[in-house]
Amino acid sequence: MSAVEAKLAELGLSLPEVVPPLAAYQPAVRSGVYVYTAGQLPMVDGKLPVTGKVGAEVTQEEAKDLARTCALNALAAVKSVAGDLDRVARVVKVVGFVASAPDFTGQPAVLNGASELLGAVLGDKGVHARSAVGVAVLPLDAPVEVEIQVELTEG
Repeated sequence: MSAVEAKLAELGLSLPEVVPPLAAYQPAVRSGVYVYTAGQLPMVDGKLPVTGKVGAEVTQEEAKDLARTCALNALAAVKSVAGDLDRVARVVKVVGFVASAPDFTGQPAVLNGASELLGAVLGDKGVHARSAVGVAVLPLDAPVEVEIQVELTEG
């Protein structure tokens, strides 16, 4: 077990299976020392636990938890091409999309779910730049979608 996966276990979490693509793309690709993930939905055991717009059918706190799940799925996608999460030198960028009710403006707070998880699991290596974007709708009516870019150590 990698040190990163041991830290996840210490937090009461485990790395899920990689979520299969919903269309013509790969969950993650590697280019040199960087891994780019596709947008990760908050899938759990192949299903979305909740659907709808944040600020309407989904609360901000529920969406924050879903963003955390997205980050776990992103880490699984990274591992699938990096081989070992201990190779992560740092998370460079996180981009999050929040399917938002027209008057909802708490997208940054929702994306804190992903950012806080990455920080808790990776420490200083999890500190990143981030964009939090409100959108009208996401695939499968998911409330949140997160993608990450990580830099790997050489080797």
